[in-house]
Amino acid sequence: MTETPLHKLETVYRRLTERLTTASFQASALRPVVDSWFYALEEDALAAGAAEDELPGEVEKLLIARLAEVSRHAPSFATALRGYRAALAEGDETTAAAVLAWLGGQPHVAAAARRAASVRGDLDHFGAFGFLQGLLTVLRDSGHSGLLVVLDEVETLQRVRSDARDKALNALRQLIDEVHSGRFPGLYLLITGTPAFYDGQQGVQRLAPLAQRLATDFTTDPRFDNPRAVQLRLPGFTLESLVDLGVAIRELYADGAEAPDRIKTLADDAYIADLARAVGGALGGKVGVAPRLFLKKLVGDVLDRIDQFGDFDPRQHYALTVASSELTETERNFAASAGDVPLDV
Repeated sequence: MTETPLHKLETVYRRLTERLTTASFQASALRPVVDSWFYALEEDALAAGAAEDELPGEVEKLLIARLAEVSRHAPSFATALRGYRAALAEGDETTAAAVLAWLGGQPHVAAAARRAASVRGDLDHFGAFGFLQGLLTVLRDSGHSGLLVVLDEVETLQRVRSDARDKALNALRQLIDEVHSGRFPGLYLLITGTPAFYDGQQGVQRLAPLAQRLATDFTTDPRFDNPRAVQLRLPGFTLESLVDLGVAIRELYADGAEAPDRIKTLADDAYIADLARAVGGALGGKVGVAPRLFLKKLVGDVLDRIDQFGDFDPRQHYALTVASSELTETERNFAASAGDVPLDV
């Protein structure tokens, strides 16, 4: 959140397109998604009986139809897509790339490229919702089930200036309302923050309409928390859940290793439980703050070595050490000792 000001929705949209990934493409997957969408339009036009010479016109008709709702709010989204396709047809890769950058919310796109695509200016706060709606339409029609957007560590809003914080909270309220209204089908919005952000006076409670929308009863036994509620309580790790996590990571690691059986044998469930207890012990018994360090030690110190060295046995050749320099401030506060912690096997 510190690098993406929530009160500037155009920046949120730009960060989203910059980090857009799919199962097939890493960030930014915007261009492959758009290209897949045009390919899907061509396939649909051909399936409807369009001849090859009629294809451009039929694709244009489909483009207008698919983006009709989007064009009510952000007509320049469809215009930019047409400009991108026209630049590709002319073999003008420079203009095509620039127009796609503009479509992704990038500022300061060359004026010549914007003129070629018949779009003006830069994306603003009010156009961002329309562009997000257009992106969801393109994703859906190109074969993707939806879009997961994670706004992480929103509690950092509590440390920004009060005017920016109030604008950000209101933008969050607007986004939640638009999702609830059904404007963004296929969008799953996940917001993570500390209890202080949701319950404190410098966070959600500062804006009453937002607090009302996010209100959730956590006074009952955590065993009966409603998984359909607007807020979900995240319990800390226990030793058992930390071991379960370690076992799951080992299985994933073994699936991609040359000798999976050896990894599963040397880093068996019992060893992973010993390692989890040792890491928790290094942090004063606070297992709940140990997952990051535990996974770092399990993968980097144990599984990688088993995978690379045929004679490495973690019970014989590895003793857990935890240096103060590799701990976060929170972990350091819980650490029982900054010295070596022997692995008890």
